[in-house]
Amino acid sequence: MRRVCQRLFVFGQLFLWLSLVNAQTDSTIIYPDTSITTDPEAKDSLIVNNQKPVDTTFHLSKSPLLAMGLSAAVPGLGQIYNENYWKPPIIWAVGGYWIYQWLDLNKSYKDFRDKNALNPSDQYVRLRDFYHDERDKFAWFLGVLYVLNIVDAYAGAHLYDFDVSPDLTHNGRIVPRVTASVRFPF
Repeated sequence: MRRVCQRLFVFGQLFLWLSLVNAQTDSTIIYPDTSITTDPEAKDSLIVNNQKPVDTTFHLSKSPLLAMGLSAAVPGLGQIYNENYWKPPIIWAVGGYWIYQWLDLNKSYKDFRDKNALNPSDQYVRLRDFYHDERDKFAWFLGVLYVLNIVDAYAGAHLYDFDVSPDLTHNGRIVPRVTASVRFPF
């Protein structure tokens, strides 16, 4: 169990470190004036009449670390922050069911543990071990759900600004589509 906790800690540290890394930045500078002159010394940027550039760097609308923190504090809260309102009821329903199962299996485990203490029997030992294993399985399910809830909040915050509109054309123009179909006569 200690080794699993150590691995989860290392994984969590690596995950937090990777969340601070930025992949690329836009090197294009756009100026407010429309008359464009280019300077041969300026590589990969546009210069317009020596005016100050307009900042075109992309800024996330939602903070991934805040979304992770909210989901870590209350599962589903990071999804609400990311405006994914359909996800928290699923997280809460699955988590609630698994908590109910864990509590029920823990009660059965304790019952057979106490019965075996009063009247030792191989059947009581087998049932006690069965309920113990099942209870532990649901505890693992809850742990995985908790981690996936945090990862989903993190990814949702990063993808919040991603355009998912149905208009997938280039500059508003209709792009011809090619379709093919295969028919087999039977």
